[in-house]
Amino acid sequence: MSLLTLNNVEVAYDRVFLAVKGVSIEVPERGLVALLGANGAGKSTVLKSISGLLKPERGEVSRGEVTFAGQDILALDPPDRVRLGIAHVLEGRRVFGHLTPQENLLAASTMHRDRGHVSALVDRMFETFPRLAQRAKAKAGYLSGGEQQMLAIARALMTEPKLLMLDEPSLGLAPFLVDEIFDIVRGINETSGVAVLLVEQNAIAALEIAHSGYLIENGRILMSGTAEVLGSNPDVAEAYLGGHQRVDYHAVKHYRRRKRWLA
Repeated sequence: MSLLTLNNVEVAYDRVFLAVKGVSIEVPERGLVALLGANGAGKSTVLKSISGLLKPERGEVSRGEVTFAGQDILALDPPDRVRLGIAHVLEGRRVFGHLTPQENLLAASTMHRDRGHVSALVDRMFETFPRLAQRAKAKAGYLSGGEQQMLAIARALMTEPKLLMLDEPSLGLAPFLVDEIFDIVRGINETSGVAVLLVEQNAIAALEIAHSGYLIENGRILMSGTAEVLGSNPDVAEAYLGGHQRVDYHAVKHYRRRKRWLA
């Protein structure tokens, strides 16, 4: 059963620039879905159309439907979407640098009225992310990039979401940290049943944990399928998985210039 469905969604900025062009995707309950694509392909815009964060950037869903748990959510404000069970971890982590990890977690707990429940959630986050427990008294601004990413995910989980959306969680991190964070995300999906929509340029890491995926380019879905099907596709492998064939760099440069002109 689908938890989240986007049907032929278009997103326009300033009612002029069409950034997303007829995107349709589904995230099943307890599913882990990757949305892959190059920088500027429209991945983050898709996530913002779901969480309701387009308006501050003068964007809007100009066409299509977004339903969550069978409910049309396009008319809902972002806080109402959070209360429904949607959590969005933005690109760049964006933790509160002047607060400790615990204070960051408490800042996301205002929707819960039971203090005992909030305390139990904080304890659960420190169990899930032991590095945060070790740095509990440090200001979040002094945490490493990987620790800040863990804190951003933990803060989102404080809302007890049904769907966790992650925007480029591997950005700027060392490979061993990427592996650690992705293992944690897979564990959250498997043990808690939280569905995950993972936006990534690191297709290798994403497809290792995802059940299925979509490939987006220039605002359009070009391909979809199981993680195994996408990973074995030669075009995907060459463009996103570091294919081993000899690359004609002159042709690559020409292709990139042509893409810029066509865009």
